[in-house]
Amino acid sequence: MQRVVCYGSNVKMGIADRSESAAIKGGKKQRLLPGLAVGDGFTRHPFDVKNGVRTSGLIAGRHLKSGHRHDRHVTAYYGVAPSVFQSLVRRWRRSGLAVPVEAFTFVDMGAGMGRAVLMSAEMSFREVVGVELNPTLARIARRNLTAWRAAGRAKTRMRMVCGDATEFKLPGGPCLIFLFNPFGATVMRRLLARIAESFAGRPGQLDLLYVNHEQDGVLERQTGFVRLYLGQVRRSRADAIADHAILANQPDGEYASANYEDCSIWRWVG
Repeated sequence: MQRVVCYGSNVKMGIADRSESAAIKGGKKQRLLPGLAVGDGFTRHPFDVKNGVRTSGLIAGRHLKSGHRHDRHVTAYYGVAPSVFQSLVRRWRRSGLAVPVEAFTFVDMGAGMGRAVLMSAEMSFREVVGVELNPTLARIARRNLTAWRAAGRAKTRMRMVCGDATEFKLPGGPCLIFLFNPFGATVMRRLLARIAESFAGRPGQLDLLYVNHEQDGVLERQTGFVRLYLGQVRRSRADAIADHAILANQPDGEYASANYEDCSIWRWVG
């Protein structure tokens, strides 16, 4: 996890921020998820300030209830550091792809408010898909996608799916799955079993990028996957400063930050 600098009230609000803060129901503002209010230590990440979107905030997993059976396996929401994401994607591109990047569909499992989806839409993927279980986060992510398109930032098709990652039907052709530690071991095992079932005997490469890989051991035990990379991916100085500042604003100090993320890259070999 990570953190951001407090910018003060004079920061210009982006499209997604205005739409969220102006949401009115019955003459009153809708209640924000815990962690998204200033009183909860909410601080905007520079990514949001620069791009006019809303992907900031730290929401503990216990506050992300959706009524789904997998709620108890959900981890905290926090947007991936842009520098970590971009570094890991660059490393993946050098991993010996069987087909060009343009042939891959990028799928973010546990996409939250869509920060990784937005960044990947600026790349050359065939399509970009975010899958998010919590309907509030998925709704905010869709607003972010709308803002991204309006700003001319999307270079490929992108969409958000509100649903369970273990029930999502992977698109045909090569896929790149992204995980920023979205859930615990139970859901990870179910997701990997679904992937193994989907890709058994079918053409098309499948790779997996895993940031803050707490369930790396589950992948090690899943037949059919090989690890291509294991290591620490450092944040840029700007991201490290921002993430440390954001986490320092937590009232309860529940989460800590480091200047790197433990990451791994995996490939399905059947």
